[in-house]
Amino acid sequence: MAASAQAAPPALSAEQAKVVLAEVIKAFGAPENVQRMDEARENACNDMGKMLQFLLPVATQIQQDVIKAYGFSSDGEGVLKFARLIKSYESQDPEIASMSGKLKALFLPPMTLPPHGAAIGGVAAS
Repeated sequence: MAASAQAAPPALSAEQAKVVLAEVIKAFGAPENVQRMDEARENACNDMGKMLQFLLPVATQIQQDVIKAYGFSSDGEGVLKFARLIKSYESQDPEIASMSGKLKALFLPPMTLPPHGAAIGGVAAS
């Protein structure tokens, strides 16, 4: 019988999490996924709202295809549970933190900071 959607996420050690994370990053580099992501980026036209509409579902699907083999549900919830697990290891393991940053950079646009001196609320950035 299939596990319910509310099943606890798989317990992966930090080492296992690194393996899965490496596989997810590798999956983003597969030619068909590079093409899918490029098409989604073109459709989004650097618009943050469209980025969420076009890019995020493709990125989620790519991750789902990898993590379902490790016991995560093959839906958005599975990806969220995987992300939470990785986040929990980031502070303990610099390699996981670095890999997580790499993964996010594959599908999140770089955040541009406002010009220096354009601080909000009268608090100057130092």
